[in-house]
Amino acid sequence: MISLLSPTHWKDYELIDCGDFEKLERFGNLVLSRPEPQAVWKKTLSEQDWKKRTHIRFRSRSATSGEWVKSASQIPDRWNVNYTNDEVSINLRLGLTSFKHVGVFPEQAVNWDYISSCVKKMKTKQPKVLNLFAYTGAASLIAKAAGADTTHVDSIKQVVNWANENQELSKLQDIRWVVEDALKFVKRELKRGKKYNGIILDPPAFGHGPNGEKWKLEDHIQEMMQEVVQLLDPEEHFLILNTYSLGFSSVIVENLIKTSFPAVQNLETGELFLQATSGIKLPLGVFGKFNTFKS
Repeated sequence: MISLLSPTHWKDYELIDCGDFEKLERFGNLVLSRPEPQAVWKKTLSEQDWKKRTHIRFRSRSATSGEWVKSASQIPDRWNVNYTNDEVSINLRLGLTSFKHVGVFPEQAVNWDYISSCVKKMKTKQPKVLNLFAYTGAASLIAKAAGADTTHVDSIKQVVNWANENQELSKLQDIRWVVEDALKFVKRELKRGKKYNGIILDPPAFGHGPNGEKWKLEDHIQEMMQEVVQLLDPEEHFLILNTYSLGFSSVIVENLIKTSFPAVQNLETGELFLQATSGIKLPLGVFGKFNTFKS
């Protein structure tokens, strides 16, 4: 089954428009304009409308970095937003980074809903959830808020510290923080005989571990999947694989999951997108997810 999924109920986020390799977004009360390589079409709204609405604009210096330009000096570099669904509520600290990111990927909200729903449905008293390539921790917070014993793994200490800030903002505690290469961590957990009821993977196209380990999605994702499915509790589990790569389709993700885990149940694959209020859709990655119970 191939699905197209977009967040629909996040009050603190809105994609206003996108096009000409940019996107116009509202996070809380602030509207940001920043680059978006997927937006190869023309903008729906006028340049004047974009300029009038924008509080902060990202100006690129190179392909990988740049600076933020504010429309007023009193606009903060950091601010907080809330995410609430029918089961949980979390708070996230956002910030302006030199890499155009702000600390959250809004399209992932549909996966957050899936995580909280799966954890709540489990018969296991405190399900164990593993979040790999976990970034600033929104998915980890969702799992913890839903009642899971949560382990958060990322190779960059600064973003793990950011995730810990988000835990404090959300009035949660006891997430296990691990700064390590994700594949090394998975292999070590296998040797220890560990099992998890839920596993979340959102790997980058390229990356590095804390000790210089190299990650390239197409070179390492098959090994990762073959290893990580062995960590799943055989009786009760869910898994989410999300990829943001121009070369990956939902069929590739489906093949990866089926060949790594032939016993898969309730598999759903598809594409994540954000629906702009201007009417256009912005594709932002493909996913595969499955569980041992009907969604």
